[in-house]
Amino acid sequence: MTRFKEDEIVQDNQAQPAGDGIDRRNFLGCMAWAGTGLLWTLAGGVPTSRLLAQATKSGGAGVAKAEDFSFVQISDSHIGFNKGANPDVTGTLQKAIDKINVVPEGMKLPDFMIHTGDITQNSKASEFDTAAQVIKSAKVGEVFYVPGEHDFSLDDGALYMQRFGKGTVGTGWYSYNHKGVHFVGLNNCVQVDAMGNLGAEQLAWLKSDLAGLSASTPIVVFAHIPLWMVYEKWGWGTADGAQALTLLKRFGSVTVLNGHIHQVVQKVEGNVAFHTAMATAFPQPAPGTAPNPGPMAVPAGKLQSVLGVTNVKVVRGHSHLAVVDHSLAEGS
Repeated sequence: MTRFKEDEIVQDNQAQPAGDGIDRRNFLGCMAWAGTGLLWTLAGGVPTSRLLAQATKSGGAGVAKAEDFSFVQISDSHIGFNKGANPDVTGTLQKAIDKINVVPEGMKLPDFMIHTGDITQNSKASEFDTAAQVIKSAKVGEVFYVPGEHDFSLDDGALYMQRFGKGTVGTGWYSYNHKGVHFVGLNNCVQVDAMGNLGAEQLAWLKSDLAGLSASTPIVVFAHIPLWMVYEKWGWGTADGAQALTLLKRFGSVTVLNGHIHQVVQKVEGNVAFHTAMATAFPQPAPGTAPNPGPMAVPAGKLQSVLGVTNVKVVRGHSHLAVVDHSLAEGS
């Protein structure tokens, strides 16, 4: 079920997009790519983003002072991967956890953590064991998981379900509420023609799960593969994701968090804000800049700058959550 080729891609700063007809100007016009962090704010009812460094220089203008709670997202730890793109994925996962555990003065630890899949490289018991051992050192109240295709690759998810899927529905989907926010974890890693897929049973469950909620309820959806079409040629999207998004349109605040593509991409459509996270294992190329997706080797000194964690703040009265990405190199 592995989607990408395991041959590593060596980064070439001169690489040009493949001749696939993509309009890069329009493509990048609705997305923001960064490795240093993005901050989402709402000013005058209009959602805007800026690089984290820019927000720091300007004193964080536009960031609401009131903060109800925060949580953190990590993704794509790929424990068991041991090729040149990162021969020590356990070490970089530990560094990510260490970064989460360092809280600036006057701030609180995140209420919980979300892992958006590809916990392991080969869904082996030893890999799940190692991941769990590292992640348990996170100073967060609880950890919520959704699977990636690598977590289902050898046994159709049997070990994943045994370790992280207890109490969930079907092949690992579920929901929970936290301080007035409704969270929905989905499994879209059962792929169809290399594309993510939810399936009729999960979509029916999602419709039922959302039915009793007020349109004013803030919603956070998290799944491994992007629910929206990032890059169809590489299977970076969910075939039936539009059906799920239709169910979410009536809500005033929806945030969709994903992993899978190992880089920060964001866009906003109406009341729905989309965000994909950096991996803790290795980067992948931006769409169209290489023949295929896959592990991308960068100079050793730059690896931590393209790996990271995502902090999410829930601020009352704002229609979008504040999402900030931190590379593992920050503060090193």
